[in-house]
Amino acid sequence: MIDTLNSSWKAQLNHEISKPYFQDLLLKIESEYESKVCYPKKEHIFSAFNFTPFSELKVVIIGQDPYHGIGQANGLCFSVNEDVAPPPSLLNIFKEINQDLNIPFPNNGDLSRWAKQGILLLNATLTVEAHKAGSHLGLGWEKFTDEVIRRISNEKENIIFLLWGGFAKKKAKLIDKDKHHILTSGHPSPLSANRGYWFGNKHFSQVNEILKSKSLPPIQW
Repeated sequence: MIDTLNSSWKAQLNHEISKPYFQDLLLKIESEYESKVCYPKKEHIFSAFNFTPFSELKVVIIGQDPYHGIGQANGLCFSVNEDVAPPPSLLNIFKEINQDLNIPFPNNGDLSRWAKQGILLLNATLTVEAHKAGSHLGLGWEKFTDEVIRRISNEKENIIFLLWGGFAKKKAKLIDKDKHHILTSGHPSPLSANRGYWFGNKHFSQVNEILKSKSLPPIQW
């Protein structure tokens, strides 16, 4: 399974993936996939890393765990496979992009187009059992992904972190705010968005302004 991890990330995380807890985690995940229906497909577990090599990283968006519905999860947080209807949170993301930058809604919810531009779409937990949200929390993924965030913070500069909702905001403690840019808002889920905590955050235009100030190409949202 770990053989599918992009080599640039493997070099950065080699010490972490060699630790006993991570080897135990991989065994647990193998067992889960053998005995139950789990998402995303096994070959897509590390897709967030594989679409966005460490050297090309510009933005990090942090989610909690994958969608647990049939065929939804593709290894990128908030993203779904292109033949799947976008869930409510993703629709609200597209609505904010439309309001912020006047960009039309895309024809599908596959965010790999973002990942290819240097956006790490990182779920804190990389796998889930079908129809059981949060079912793989506590198995060890969070320890690994926290180290990913620390590694980015320590080794990179001027990365833009988008922390949406209470869970993601807690990850701010792992990030050196003097080296990086941290933008926070409510979560795009309907419950948060309809209370006024999401719409109007203008994160997408802010990201592009920051990138332009660093002479980097803006994201084509």
